Amino acid sequence: MHYLKVVFLGVSLLSGSLAQAECTSPNFSDWLQELKTEAIAAGIKPNVWDSTLAGLTPDPAVIKRDRSQQVFAQDFMSFANKKVSGNRLALGKAKLKNQAALFKRIEESYGVPAPVLTALWGLETDFGAVTGDFSTLRSLVTLAHDCRRPEQFRPELLGALQLVQKGDLKPAKMRGAWAGEIGQLQFMASSYDRYAVDFDGNGHRELIHSSADALASGANMLKSSGWRSGEPWLQEVKVPAKMDWSQARPGNKLAVEEWASQGVRDADGSPLSGNGSAALLLPMGRNGPAFLTYPNFDVFLQWNDSTVYSATAAYFATRLAGAGAMRKGNAPVPVLSVEQTKQLQSKLQVQGLGISKVDGIIGEETRQAVRQVQQKLGLPVDGYPDPELLARL
Repeated sequence: MHYLKVVFLGVSLLSGSLAQAECTSPNFSDWLQELKTEAIAAGIKPNVWDSTLAGLTPDPAVIKRDRSQQVFAQDFMSFANKKVSGNRLALGKAKLKNQAALFKRIEESYGVPAPVLTALWGLETDFGAVTGDFSTLRSLVTLAHDCRRPEQFRPELLGALQLVQKGDLKPAKMRGAWAGEIGQLQFMASSYDRYAVDFDGNGHRELIHSSADALASGANMLKSSGWRSGEPWLQEVKVPAKMDWSQARPGNKLAVEEWASQGVRDADGSPLSGNGSAALLLPMGRNGPAFLTYPNFDVFLQWNDSTVYSATAAYFATRLAGAGAMRKGNAPVPVLSVEQTKQLQSKLQVQGLGISKVDGIIGEETRQAVRQVQQKLGLPVDGYPDPELLARL
């Protein structure tokens, strides 16, 4: 899997269904010996392997975390209001002020504005305060050995060994989140190796304790992912009571003027202004909050491919940049429970509508299937399931 899709596994990709989790892992000793052969062939020195992984065994706590994730079963407003709290906003604004000189240097180097980096910094680790205390190497050994997604974590384990071999990190200091993320912006080992920079000039790429290195490395990754300097990323808007809701889907970027012609207005009700193209994002359907997402929003999705997370991070960044709190939308939005969402996904799966996992999380896969059913049933095609749709199915 592409590295950007696994940067923040703890809150994005580890959301498979329990059915997927029921598999059998290979014998650990045999597996480890096989992986050692692979690692040495890939350039890892035998003494680095032996000294780094000696005595490590799978961590049951990591498997438990992996099997029980439901963080993105929350609806967007619940998640965003929890994550973009008053306290976190205040801390973020204080960081912007206190670290202004650092952020200025970073933007001059990479073109990424301070509010964007600060939002990701705050969501990932509360501005470096909570980076995690799991052994990174043991977590990666556990998940690489586990039968559920070994193809994702074997490369990350080998990447972590490369960091040790290059002298970037010492094994004892490699502690972070349970899924192997490291540092103040929670990089996986592969992205650490590829994008980490020494921005404080001490000769080491240290993303755990150096805010300068961590933030600049994040900016480097975003720039490499296509960040457009000086351009917006998200704009809250107000949608009309009726429009062609099928237009509101990822990738359907229209000129801002065209959205205006369909009745979309700024959040305060004033006419839309600005140039360029944008997609219309309705994270909770036609009655919930609404946003125009510009090309830079796609970079948030590369950072973390959960729409709920990326929309929250982008919204947080707009708040830090001076935007007001988001509207609730045009009307109350009934929210399906996790179990109801699983029922919905099962029904969509039976109809052959491309549902690969029944996990209770309304991701883009589910939204696309919902759009197809809404179209068939003559309902507004906004991609968001509600109790009425579940009943009709």
